[in-house]
Amino acid sequence: MNLQIDKSGRLKHFLSIDGLSEQILTDILNTGESFASVPEQSVKKVPLLRGKTIVNLFFEASTRTRTTFELAAKRLSADVLNINISTSAAVKGESLLDTLRNLEAMHVDMFVVRHCNSGAAHFVARHVQPHVSVINAGDGRHAHPTQAMLDMFTIRRHKPDFKKLRVAIVGDILHSRVARSQIMALNLLGAAEVRVVAPLSLLPTRLDSLGVHAYTNLQEGLRNVDVVIMLRLQKERMQNALLPSEHEYFQQYGLTEQKLSVAHPDAIVMHPGPINRGVEMDSRVADGPRSVVLQQVSHGIAIRMAVMSMAMRSQASEDEA
Repeated sequence: MNLQIDKSGRLKHFLSIDGLSEQILTDILNTGESFASVPEQSVKKVPLLRGKTIVNLFFEASTRTRTTFELAAKRLSADVLNINISTSAAVKGESLLDTLRNLEAMHVDMFVVRHCNSGAAHFVARHVQPHVSVINAGDGRHAHPTQAMLDMFTIRRHKPDFKKLRVAIVGDILHSRVARSQIMALNLLGAAEVRVVAPLSLLPTRLDSLGVHAYTNLQEGLRNVDVVIMLRLQKERMQNALLPSEHEYFQQYGLTEQKLSVAHPDAIVMHPGPINRGVEMDSRVADGPRSVVLQQVSHGIAIRMAVMSMAMRSQASEDEA
């Protein structure tokens, strides 16, 4: 049984790309398209979730993801509660399950969960009340499905036919929940080729099972691609001796205009943010005409509105049944 899908085949929770169908992903993208124009309206709200309460439960620091989830919920007219874990009872030893039960007693309809442990969002989804939906905002090294979907949305806005696309994901593939979710989404949507580019120390084993082609040379990996997705490099990777230095990493894997020249002439450049300039990419690329990084941030609101509204539609259909 797929925990994410209800009896009617609708999205109940959004925990991972894994286990979902191409149709569900396409529905998310199409629903996101319907919300993309909301910020241009004089009143930047739609009444779909009026009377609903959504809790942002972030056990990990985040600015971009948390604020876009908050904006998305407010633009759907929901009431939003942001829990500051650093000052919550969890710091005093309260278990995750006890935290959930206390919040559920406040008649919550949805949890948006970000946690340092892989599987945390699935744990929450298995233990919430039947009427409550759970959205994974990133769990450990496992998944970050809404980031992957806002990336797919951004790609589709520029390159509508996934089946013609060669996409290169560059950086710390081994530890990246974003990369895992992006790879799954791209393959489900039928991308012609998905490449991963990284030093050997940052490539996972069993790459064949991921459905990607691996490269350790950046320019070979970027040759003739249509989309370049740069990943954020965690500072601790260098402290753990997986990489020699930021300077050497930039020399080998940092994106510059010269290195980008081997990609397709109209290739777009993406990054989930925040960017370490001079490490993952040069500022001239980050701020250049091929960069769609700021568009990704804007599209994140529309996609998160889409996921929230679809999960709540599942709730409504179950209530009617």
